[in-house]
Amino acid sequence: MRHPIIAAIVACTLTLPAAATQIPFDGSWREQGFLRLFSNDYAQQGSALDIVSDGTVSLLWRAVPESLRGAQAASWTWTVQQSVPPTDLAQKGGDDRNIALYFVYTTAENAENVNPNRAARLLRDKNTTALVYVWGGDKPRGTVMQSPYHPGLRTLVRRGAGTGQHTETVDLASDYRAAFGTGPGVLIGVGVTADADDTDTFIRAQLSNLTLN
Repeated sequence: MRHPIIAAIVACTLTLPAAATQIPFDGSWREQGFLRLFSNDYAQQGSALDIVSDGTVSLLWRAVPESLRGAQAASWTWTVQQSVPPTDLAQKGGDDRNIALYFVYTTAENAENVNPNRAARLLRDKNTTALVYVWGGDKPRGTVMQSPYHPGLRTLVRRGAGTGQHTETVDLASDYRAAFGTGPGVLIGVGVTADADDTDTFIRAQLSNLTLN
């Protein structure tokens, strides 16, 4: 019979959360413009990403390593030094935001066949869903809404428009179930946007210490 102390240690070990893995900004992220191809300025600095948007918008993207496709949680720190004004995030073409962090999912079957480096194609695919955590807009923290750009994208407001620095820790699995009513599929990619083209304003921001576990 296993000693009760040993059994307790084993039980505790089995319930420990998986170690967090940092997703570095190491040059492997690639900018992918939207239809009008307005380009932001991104500087990948290892643990941090510097972002400048001067009336522009674009997406910086990288595929998730296969070992992290089942990640259940994420954390990051973001800083905004100059902010766009509050906007209506449900309005297509009027939804500027300082930073949006995309966690993009697809079905297990689709994950075997799609190119995870082609963000534009993935974000148009009917099998794609995404949690989009946003700093910006005019809605209170905790608001969840459907994106005006794709029926499978959900916008989750973490911070309203403004400046400052905050560290976020999110339960991806729980947020996904709350947003979609089911468990998540395969986490296939992550993306970062800054969007100032509709208001023709200026964003200076930073995203750092992005981890998945």
